[in-house]
Amino acid sequence: MLRVKGLTKKFGKKIANENVNLSLDAGEIGILLGPNGAGKSTAIKSILGLLQFEGSVKIGGFPANSEKARKIMGYVPEFPCLYDMLTVREQFEFVVRAYKLDREKSRKYAAELVDRFRLTEVVDTLCKDLSKGMQQKVSIICALLPRPKLLLLDEPMLGLDPHAIKELRQLVQELAEEGVAVLISTHMISTVEGIWNKAYIMRKGKVISCHRKEEMVGMWAESLERIFFAETESYDSPWVHEEEFHPSVPAAAPAQKKPAANSKPVSRPKTTKKKKSNKKKKK
Repeated sequence: MLRVKGLTKKFGKKIANENVNLSLDAGEIGILLGPNGAGKSTAIKSILGLLQFEGSVKIGGFPANSEKARKIMGYVPEFPCLYDMLTVREQFEFVVRAYKLDREKSRKYAAELVDRFRLTEVVDTLCKDLSKGMQQKVSIICALLPRPKLLLLDEPMLGLDPHAIKELRQLVQELAEEGVAVLISTHMISTVEGIWNKAYIMRKGKVISCHRKEEMVGMWAESLERIFFAETESYDSPWVHEEEFHPSVPAAAPAQKKPAANSKPVSRPKTTKKKKSNKKKKK
C-alpha cells in the first residue's frame, strides 16, 4: 500500500530526510519513532505530496502527488487544521462534499465516531471554540470519513484524554483488520505499545532501523520503548555513561580514559609555571 524509496528532502543546505525507505502492506500498523528533529513530520508531509522531494513515494501504486493517491489517503496533522467559523457538523459536511461521499452513509459513520469520541454535545459548536483535545478528535473523524486505505497520523495522541486514546487505539486496530495500512508518528511510545506490526526508528533524518514485531523475541518483544532507547541513545552523549552500553567492560576502564583526556589542558599551565619558577631560581 505504501512504498517509499530513497526519499530525500532538503531545506537549503539542511538535509531533513536522507535516503528514507519505508513500506507498509494493507492491514499493517507502522510506527515512526525518533527524537525531536529526526525528520518524522517532514517524511509524512512528503508522503502526502505536500512537499517536493527527491526519491519515489507510491500509495496503492500511484505517485504520492497524484489525485488517485490523495483519494485513498487520510491524514491527521500534529496540530488540527479546521475551519474556525464552521461548526463541527458543518466541518464533517464539508469533507463529505469535498470527497463526493455518499451523504447518508457518511453521516451515519460520522454519528458513530462522534459517539465513540464523546463529541455529541459539541456538534453544533464552532471549531474555534473547541478545546485542543476536541479539535484533535474532530480532525481524526474528518480523516476517517472518506474511508482511506492509507491513514497517516502525526502525533495523534497529543491533547487527547485517556478515553479518546483508548478509542483511537481500538479504532486503529479495527481499521487494520479491515485492510487499512496505518502509519503513526509519535513520541508517546506507551500509547502504541501492543498495536504495532512494524517500527521504523529515525535519527538525524535517516531511518536507522526497521523492526517487525513478529521477529522480536525475549525482552525486545515486550517493549517498543526498550528498542527505541537502545537505538537512539548516543555513545558520545554527555548524559550517558559508557558502561551503560558496554556492561562487560569494567567500570574502571572508562574512568581511566577520562583523566587522560582531561589531563592535557590541566597539566600545561602547571608545567609552564614550574619552568618559569625554575629559571628565576637559576638566575
